[in-house]
Amino acid sequence: MPDKITPTGTRTGTGAARKLGLGCLGCGGLVVALVLALVAVLAWNAGAGTDLPRVAPRDRADRAFGYSREAYDVLGFTRVLPPGTGGTGSRARNVFGAEYCHDGGLLGMEDKTVDGAYRLYHEWALDHVPADQAVPGLRRLHRRLADEGWKVTSYTEGGAGKDWSLYVQRDHRAEWMTFTWDPEQRYFTGGAGVPCAYDPAWTHRDSDSDTYDTDTYAPDTAAEAVTPSVLGPGGR
Repeated sequence: MPDKITPTGTRTGTGAARKLGLGCLGCGGLVVALVLALVAVLAWNAGAGTDLPRVAPRDRADRAFGYSREAYDVLGFTRVLPPGTGGTGSRARNVFGAEYCHDGGLLGMEDKTVDGAYRLYHEWALDHVPADQAVPGLRRLHRRLADEGWKVTSYTEGGAGKDWSLYVQRDHRAEWMTFTWDPEQRYFTGGAGVPCAYDPAWTHRDSDSDTYDTDTYAPDTAAEAVTPSVLGPGGR
C-alpha cells in the first residue's frame, strides 16, 4: 500500500502564509524606515532655507570678487577694469549685485523670500574681445575649474555666429560662475555668485497689521554697501 501523501496544496498554503507573515513584518520595517526618511527630509527642508549665517556684505563681496579675479587671470585678459559701468560709449562692467534668497517651505515646493537675507554676486564685462583671446581662454578656464572640483553644468563652443558659454556650480548652486562670449559683438561677460546670508545690519520690524506681508528688507542695500576693486591681471 503506497504511503499516504500529504496534498501539496496544504503544504504550499502553509508556506505561503508563513512567507506572507514574514513579508508583512518586513514591509512594516520598510514603512517605518520610509517614514523616518520622509520626516528627516521635511525637517531639513523646513530649516535649510532660513538657517543662514549672518555675514557682512563686505565678506561675501570679497569672496565673489576673488572668484572673478582668479577666472580673469586664467582667461588671460590684460585690460585693467575699474569699478563701475565703464562710462559713455563703453560696455565694460565691474559691479556687485544682490538678489533675494528663497525658502522652499516644508515640502520644498514654496517660493517665499527670506526677509533679511541676500545673495550677493559680482559681474563683469569686456567689449572688443577678439576670438584669439576668448576661445583659448574659455577652453583653459573650463579645464581649470573642472580640475578644481567645480561641477560644469554647461559648456558650449559656439560655431559661426553662436555664443561660447561656460556655467559651473557647487554646493547645490550655492556658489556659481558663468561666462559668455558673443563672437559677433566681441563681448565677453563673467559673473560669480556666493551663498545666501543674513545682513547683520538688518533688524526685523513687526507690523500691527494682520495683512502686512511685504518684505522689510531689500537685498540691493547689500550690493550698494560694497564697491569692487579694480579687476586686472595679477590681482590688480
